[in-house]
Amino acid sequence: MRRLGLTMRVVWAEGYAEPRDALAWDWARFLGEAIPDCIWMPLPNVGGGVIDHVRNWGLDALILTGGNDLGEVALRDETEQALVSLAIRESLPLLGVCRGLQLIQAHFGGVIRSCPRESHVGTRHAILCGQTSASPGERVVNSYHAFGVRAEDLAPELAVAAVSEDGWAEAFVHRSAPLAAVQWHPERTPVADPEDVSLLRGLLGLPTVVPGANPVADEAEITSGHKATLPCVH
Repeated sequence: MRRLGLTMRVVWAEGYAEPRDALAWDWARFLGEAIPDCIWMPLPNVGGGVIDHVRNWGLDALILTGGNDLGEVALRDETEQALVSLAIRESLPLLGVCRGLQLIQAHFGGVIRSCPRESHVGTRHAILCGQTSASPGERVVNSYHAFGVRAEDLAPELAVAAVSEDGWAEAFVHRSAPLAAVQWHPERTPVADPEDVSLLRGLLGLPTVVPGANPVADEAEITSGHKATLPCVH
């Protein structure tokens, strides 16, 4: 049984002079559909001390969730940077979502740029997957990000898995670790998309289809032996 740790955004409650960590309810539903038998828990933004929680709770996989631009909350940045370092060092499967994709890029010294708001904030758009494949594919995803990573700016440790029609990296994998990231929000759909379910389960080393669900295809190997089932990547 997998034990997942999810990072949280920082919010400020009206009428209270205290920052709070928060996690969208969508994550409980998505994980319940994607990995029904997993145990998951939210990770507090406590900087490098978050590693103690990972160890004490016996977590064996991590998800960097969305919310907060990089640089907006220094303590969250520090917390998630520590988690990426841990994941790389100990080969823990890690998925970055939206902001998480950007943080991983920044972790490896890559550039983050402003995106055109009209085509990337509060909308849906097509992405092209597996450009180096003999049979590339296309899917439509949600988009809620004002910042992103140009495909040509991707850090050398990372490999593009999907790109928008205007050249922004929409998904990538690490070249030698069980690490993947997507710019869209897999949790923000009424029902979990089978391709997103397959991606997460493959990254965690689980059968890519939930028992009783319909099979989906297109798997990308990660050299650690885990498989990240990235949409349309061959």
